[in-house]
Amino acid sequence: MVEVTDGRLTSVKVENADGTVVGGKTDAGGRSWRPTAALTLSTRYTVDAYAVDGDGRAAAKHAVFTTLVPKNTFIGFFTPEDGSTVGTGMIVSLVFSHPVANRGAVRRAIVVRSEPAVEVASHWFGAQRLDFRPESYWTPGTKVTLDLRLRDVEGAPGVYGTQAKEVRFTIGRDQRSTVETDTHTMTVRRDGQVFKVLPVTAGSPSNPTYNGRMVITEKLPLTRMNGQTVGFGGEYDIPDVPHAMRLTRSGTFIHGSYWAPPGTFGAVNTSHGCVGLYDVKGGGSNTPAGWMFDHSLVGDVVNVVNPHDRTVAPDNGLGGWNLTWRQWLAG
Repeated sequence: MVEVTDGRLTSVKVENADGTVVGGKTDAGGRSWRPTAALTLSTRYTVDAYAVDGDGRAAAKHAVFTTLVPKNTFIGFFTPEDGSTVGTGMIVSLVFSHPVANRGAVRRAIVVRSEPAVEVASHWFGAQRLDFRPESYWTPGTKVTLDLRLRDVEGAPGVYGTQAKEVRFTIGRDQRSTVETDTHTMTVRRDGQVFKVLPVTAGSPSNPTYNGRMVITEKLPLTRMNGQTVGFGGEYDIPDVPHAMRLTRSGTFIHGSYWAPPGTFGAVNTSHGCVGLYDVKGGGSNTPAGWMFDHSLVGDVVNVVNPHDRTVAPDNGLGGWNLTWRQWLAG
């Protein structure tokens, strides 16, 4: 704020180091001037103010100042990637680098909009994760924009955001898959029609596959799977698992299996919780696993029908579709 104690302001000009002029308003009596929007943190400003006193004598003042340079900052790591084409089950997810205390301020600084427009609502999972989704799956062809305006937003006392970014992605075709663990099959539907039925091996009775709706969040042509990273000790360590597609943060994948006998698929459940498809070492292009990998997008929904295990937690991967719309809005 710029103010005079005697007289009135006739002109106030405030600009940053780039020469951008700050908008502002003078009060009715000309005693004070205030910017119409908050100043940017960590920014140098110059002020040139002119005033006259009651006798008409003019005065001028030039000043330079720098706004607060925060010691602590935060950003949001976002999913999906900018410019990507994703499946109809994609949930926009942000994980913050610092716990958020001022949830209202942070939430207001983030907008998810779409063309055609649908209602998109947010849901907090603890202090560091904020997800967005519509009531139902996205319509194919929808254009979605994630607008991050976190710069200078105080997420917690003394902790300020640094991001000002737009992330754009497109919804691709509608593909949804249903894994029935009792019949050892995965039915892939494209735009509502059966596209492919694949024989699978799901989690064994001692390590069943989670029940419920999951979303493909990552596609890896080849990856290492070590049981020690997901609580299975040294039961397995496979350095070259082919055609792996992540379903949960805790380690559930659809993946190729070259080590299981071909007769396993479609007949018995033997995995540690993943959904296995027949494959060859190195990953075959004409195998069931290769086919599924080539025809899947990040954001595709995989619904596991498994009466023998609990439903996946909504924050384990992008499991938010397992909440009703009312439950989602409550968060």
